[in-house]
Amino acid sequence: MIKIYKLKELFLLIASMLLLFNATSAQEIFYLNNTNKQITWKVKAQTDLGADSLDIYKNGYAAADWVKAIVPGTVFSSYVAAGLEKDPNFGDNIYKVDKKKYDRNFWYSTEFNVPDNFTKQKIWLNFKGINRKAEIYLNGKKIGSLDGFMQRGMYDVTKLVSKTGANTLAVLVYCPLNPLVNYASPTYIPSASWDWMPYVPGLNSGITDDVYLTNTGSLTINDPWIRTDVPTTARAEVSVSLGVKNSTDAFQTGVLTGVINPGNIQFTQKVFVGANSNAEIRIDPKHFSQLIINGPKLWWPNGYGDANLYTCNLSLKLGDDISDTKQIKFGVKKYSYDTVGHVLHLYVNGTKVFLKGGNWGMAEYMLRCRGAEYDTKVRLHKEMNFNIIRNWIGSTTDEEFYDACDKYGIMVWDDFWLNSIPNLPNDVNTFNANAIEKIKRFRNHPSIAIWCGDNEGEPLPPLNNWLREDISAYDGNDRYYQPNSHAGNLTGSGPWTNFDPRWYFSRFPNGFGGNQGWGLRTEIGTAVFTNFDSFKKFMPKDKWWPRNEMWNMHFFGPSAGNAGPDRYDDGIKNRYGAASGIEDYCRKAQLLNIETNKAMYEGWEDNIWEDASGIMTWMSQSAYPSLVWQTYDYYYDLTGAYWGAKKACEPLHIQWNPVNNAIKVINTTRNDENALTAYADVYNSDGQVVKQYSLSKTIDAPSNTALNCFTIAFADNRENLALNKPAFASSTTMGEAGSVTDGNSGSRWASNSNDAEWIYIDLGKEQEINGAKLNWEEAYGKAFKIQVSDDAKSWKDVYENGDGHVGVQQITFDEVKGRYVRMYGLQRGSGWGYSLWDFEVYGGAPKSSGLTDVHFIKLKLVDKSGKLVSDNFYWRGNKRTDFTALNQLPKVNLKVSSATKQINGKYYVDAKISNPLLSKAAAFAIRVQATKASTGEQILPAIMNDNYFSLMKGESKDIRIEFDATLLGKDHLKLLVEPYNNPLRVENK
Repeated sequence: MIKIYKLKELFLLIASMLLLFNATSAQEIFYLNNTNKQITWKVKAQTDLGADSLDIYKNGYAAADWVKAIVPGTVFSSYVAAGLEKDPNFGDNIYKVDKKKYDRNFWYSTEFNVPDNFTKQKIWLNFKGINRKAEIYLNGKKIGSLDGFMQRGMYDVTKLVSKTGANTLAVLVYCPLNPLVNYASPTYIPSASWDWMPYVPGLNSGITDDVYLTNTGSLTINDPWIRTDVPTTARAEVSVSLGVKNSTDAFQTGVLTGVINPGNIQFTQKVFVGANSNAEIRIDPKHFSQLIINGPKLWWPNGYGDANLYTCNLSLKLGDDISDTKQIKFGVKKYSYDTVGHVLHLYVNGTKVFLKGGNWGMAEYMLRCRGAEYDTKVRLHKEMNFNIIRNWIGSTTDEEFYDACDKYGIMVWDDFWLNSIPNLPNDVNTFNANAIEKIKRFRNHPSIAIWCGDNEGEPLPPLNNWLREDISAYDGNDRYYQPNSHAGNLTGSGPWTNFDPRWYFSRFPNGFGGNQGWGLRTEIGTAVFTNFDSFKKFMPKDKWWPRNEMWNMHFFGPSAGNAGPDRYDDGIKNRYGAASGIEDYCRKAQLLNIETNKAMYEGWEDNIWEDASGIMTWMSQSAYPSLVWQTYDYYYDLTGAYWGAKKACEPLHIQWNPVNNAIKVINTTRNDENALTAYADVYNSDGQVVKQYSLSKTIDAPSNTALNCFTIAFADNRENLALNKPAFASSTTMGEAGSVTDGNSGSRWASNSNDAEWIYIDLGKEQEINGAKLNWEEAYGKAFKIQVSDDAKSWKDVYENGDGHVGVQQITFDEVKGRYVRMYGLQRGSGWGYSLWDFEVYGGAPKSSGLTDVHFIKLKLVDKSGKLVSDNFYWRGNKRTDFTALNQLPKVNLKVSSATKQINGKYYVDAKISNPLLSKAAAFAIRVQATKASTGEQILPAIMNDNYFSLMKGESKDIRIEFDATLLGKDHLKLLVEPYNNPLRVENK
């Protein structure tokens, strides 16, 4: 359609385009980063300079023996890039580095020429971040100092620079001092090592953000701030605030002009500024009615709508000349919050948003993530259907991170730089000044949803109130301030290790600190082992197998005890069988990754708004080549955790509850979805449907709900093994111990009034046990354990609960063998002892009911036109946690067809994978990889729509893979399609 403009409209359009052109081109920027080929930075330790230190300010200073530096970057990463240290990612190389060589102060030096097009009155030298302190010298003169890694520097160097020759810039960077937590804050606290990344020599000291020159007139724009209000989704109000600085000795009058697009919204305001003074300017809808936008393009989180962005171009004129310009991208949005039921809820534009996301420890442990790489990382979160990232302890500081979150609709839970330990920073005033800088720098980003003071603690006085006041003063309380990341209307943090999927659906999956329940959990996770393709990139070949201390160097061992690597190991062995080698271990690990991570999100979604308001995995991205806490790994390989989370977090989603076998449809969108049909089918391992379990139902799925559709009628394998078995107790004040197993809910046992009382049941022989039921009288157990034993002397904990209550408590846990089962009291819930009507123990031999040892649940959700809107797939065992029969699946010969096209610098691979109708079995957990034909190397990063999918007989799946064309180069593409059924491609030993 061609739009015909009236003359007046055409004039306004041309005028706004000219204004936009002038605004974006008026302020000249000349970067002094490494990306500028004219600039070369060098770095050398202060203590190694000796007598030469007096000459480093001089033009032409010979720095031949200095190391070429990366700016922005760190000292240590510069030495690594120069080949002076071995690859710190590989093996234990980083642990062997001499820390003393880098944990000291370093000089940076470069030379530059002022560009010819710098013709305006003022030349400014700008720094956006140095870790941790710095002294800055230009042409032999100290021009300023910076303190704290968020502090910006903007120095008027008009009279200092030579416009005809070289200028020498020297920066003395002070290394942070140990201990970092919290004494050295504000800094990158994890740099001194954590249980997911090693100690970084030099503690990430360096010029860590952009350095650049700007050229302006004598009036400059400072810290423009755009705020939006959304009274209704049909109307929005925009206000613009900014500072104007006058750098002359005379009173000045300027004219500020702004253009907001889309919409071509224009405003003009005279500006009056005293000599060498600052003026605060506010443009609001009360005086500029054009800032009331009807039918605004709102910014929505991922899954709730488009992440629409606006651009505001500001131009400040002094006379006929443009003195300064600024461009701000922003989103029209409004955040609001409530804490009903002691659970924090977040709303965007009036819509309650269920939070699904993950924590970032750091973008990269040596600060080597830059520019477009943030787009890749954040896009992967969008593709996982996440809508929030927690910037843990504020360790990601680059503008590009926030830009990418704005673009993809990913909200940010943004921490400051405090971690639980009860000590203040050495300089609380510097900390507070950096907090204000952070708020000012990033507040225009619509993605920021919550400011948080402290990780798993509360900021000590005076910081808590200071932060609260900073957010009020400099962000207008447009976002919520949460002092403590795991308490105060939250449900704690952790655990950080894997559990059987049923645990995430069982009340309560409690964390540490905070309230009980699902609620809002800011950290919960599991170890996540990589694929073999990545494992061999960072692990020496002689350390591949079996598990050894080198694995611990990459945090699969005591160094990451919270990840429960031993438990993870047992999960692979017990569920999928002992691995035959590292390739088999990595392959089986992906199945465990899928199971656990999918259940983690689905367990929360199963309880949406019935206490659950959101969940963030620990962690969603990998800062170091690691074997724990990630979705995609360090090399961007998409592990089973990625695919489990992606499936679970679909905005419109069908899922299975492994505790009660209910099928639910979860709708976390703003739209009611009507006339949907939910289907459930169960298949045996031969790929044949078992029709007696097939169910379907047409339903309406209201917005923001979990709708129970139906229940799959699996036979109850939970026989009460305790019925009429003998029982024994630590004490008895009423009834007898055997009253709990007599099948009569009117008889009971009661103990003495002590906390440490117990009762156990003798099952008569060793049995498979997977659950229990406790029917408490008024004298209930507030906290208790379920334990098993072979001899009634040595007991193993299989379950612990700190939230007991009167009445029936159904308990599930992983299968375990034992003859004796005990309830061990930890804390009474009343002034009496413990009193039970019934104590049942479940387990026993499985009942097949026509099902193979491992069988499959396939779910589909289609709309009224028959279009598939969600599907899901699970594997289930007659013995609940025994999936070893998967190892006997017959080999399948899949059919693969594909086509590749190149568009705008990207390759798109469209493949169809089919399991023939005459196949011998279901094709299970099919992994597809795009590789280089010449080397077999996986092409990463790549965006894919699905992986580790399963096909029954006669089924097919369309797969799309997208990656940058430069990654393939002149090589050819080869697709690898590998079902779990088929033998491994064994690496040469």
